[in-house]
Amino acid sequence: MSAPAARASLLVNGYEVVIGFETHAQLSTASKIFSRSAVAFGAEPNVHASPVDLALPGALPVMNKGAVERAIQLGLAVNAHVAEKSVFARKNYFYPDLPKGYQISQFEIPVVQGGEVSFFLGDEKKTVRLVRAHLEEDAGKSLHEDAALGGGGQSGIDLNRAGTPLLEIVTEPDIRSTAEAVAYAKELHKIVTWIGICDGNMQEGSFRCDANVSVRKPGAPLGTRREIKNLNSFKFMQQAIDYEIRWQIEQIEDGHAIQQATVLFDPDTGETRAMRTKEDAADYRYFPDPDLPPLVISRDWVDRVRSEMAELPRVMAERFVRDYGLPEYDATTLTQSQAMAAYFEVTAKASGQAKLASNWIMGEVARRLNQDDIDFDAIPVASAQLAALIGRIVDNTISNNAAKQVFDALWQGECEVDAIIEAKGLKQMNDTGALESIIDEVLAGNADNIAQYKAGKDKAFNALVGQVMKASKGKANPAQVNALLKAKLD
Repeated sequence: MSAPAARASLLVNGYEVVIGFETHAQLSTASKIFSRSAVAFGAEPNVHASPVDLALPGALPVMNKGAVERAIQLGLAVNAHVAEKSVFARKNYFYPDLPKGYQISQFEIPVVQGGEVSFFLGDEKKTVRLVRAHLEEDAGKSLHEDAALGGGGQSGIDLNRAGTPLLEIVTEPDIRSTAEAVAYAKELHKIVTWIGICDGNMQEGSFRCDANVSVRKPGAPLGTRREIKNLNSFKFMQQAIDYEIRWQIEQIEDGHAIQQATVLFDPDTGETRAMRTKEDAADYRYFPDPDLPPLVISRDWVDRVRSEMAELPRVMAERFVRDYGLPEYDATTLTQSQAMAAYFEVTAKASGQAKLASNWIMGEVARRLNQDDIDFDAIPVASAQLAALIGRIVDNTISNNAAKQVFDALWQGECEVDAIIEAKGLKQMNDTGALESIIDEVLAGNADNIAQYKAGKDKAFNALVGQVMKASKGKANPAQVNALLKAKLD
């Protein structure tokens, strides 16, 4: 792996923040990774648990080919190396919801090695290096005082999740702020949902993030990390990491040493709390699983998966830069989802104004989507309508301000751009003779502003433009007003 690029650090009370991520993406297979049991959320407890999932004597695991193909897809999407040969291992620990007493995972030789995830934080491009992504099975779920158990301090075990296929994606400790951590997680979420290997449902546990957080003085060795487990929303992720950073700095400033630990975030209190001391690899006593042969992936298999994949977001962004002349920031923003990218491309082609289409989609369209809390694939304004609106801006039929009024009407369900312009009287005044007449009247009544302008005060010119726009009831073409007014004054 290449050496890390120099990263500008945002210090918090004189400390540098260092964050690494481990993300568990539940793979979108119909059955579990080593058995034919169904993967289904919300089923009655223990109805999707086969002899393999229950670790009954004589039940042997069989690799799910679909899980392997999804791991290959992830490797291709992040420019990683897909190992020709990888090995499964037994990770030993003892929890009630782990029937075998070990988890089948990968340790020394994972299926996906290296790679990177790039994203924009504001207008600055960031890249986080990946260490690996490995296949493994999920554990079951412990239910405490659940209503189905009758309450009263009782606990139960639901093994429906046991054996669910996961891809654990591990980063280098490259992240230097909470904002960067959330942006990375959102970008990874976009990638796995874009290529269809994970549904990304954080509330149901399909996409779970663990953040390893430490702090240090600039130039000092890495500090002791604490791992915040199972962050299942971007909002909680931000709150948890912010709290953990503050807590660690306070502990160090008070003279206490940070102990390596696994912690949980409590959204009710906004605090993290220690769950257990953090285990190292040696504590898990990894050894190769004797029931599973090495996983062998041929180049032909990788090539076939690559040929069947949809255009990747980073590849599409490169094409938007090349074919439409967009800045890299625009192209990356427009490929946040397949629906957004498709909307842009149809609008750009129909209007012939790629940059203007980009500005509208990243600006007014995104603002309204956020305001109404709806996804891009449910946008009420068709791309053809936006293209028609852009056309009326370009041909000077309406001003930018009037265009926003038209867009609001389209958002509310009106259909025809030209009909809205006509009904609202938004057509821009472009007649030179009519504009000159208004300008002459304004100049005749504003001798003071004219004198100030000739004395070199630019604000006086802006005041005159404002008077012309007011006299035209906002319908005058601003660019034309500026040109005509400047010609008369100069």
